[in-house]
Amino acid sequence: MLFKPTMASGAQTFRPTKAGALAYFCGHSDDYPLDNGFAIMGWRAMESISSARFIQGDVAMWMGWVKLTNKDGSVTTVDKSFGYKKDETGILRIVLHHSSLPYQP
Repeated sequence: MLFKPTMASGAQTFRPTKAGALAYFCGHSDDYPLDNGFAIMGWRAMESISSARFIQGDVAMWMGWVKLTNKDGSVTTVDKSFGYKKDETGILRIVLHHSSLPYQP
């Protein structure tokens, strides 16, 4: 999977390995000391707002905004893109994930 987390930078911006993705979501990694564990931050709600989608054969793509509400009620909006592909058994798998904070001119 090609993975670009929202809040990663420098040499660790892109995470093409399982260990890099797990570190971002779970934290507690000596190899990724800046990762706090995105999945364990206490999110209370999520809203997905589609901008566009594409489906052709065994490939699908989606892009849009995801709004995340934290435990204090603050909302963070992120730009998201996902790429999906069916594996050899027909199960749809995420093969690309890109996430970034919206551009602020």
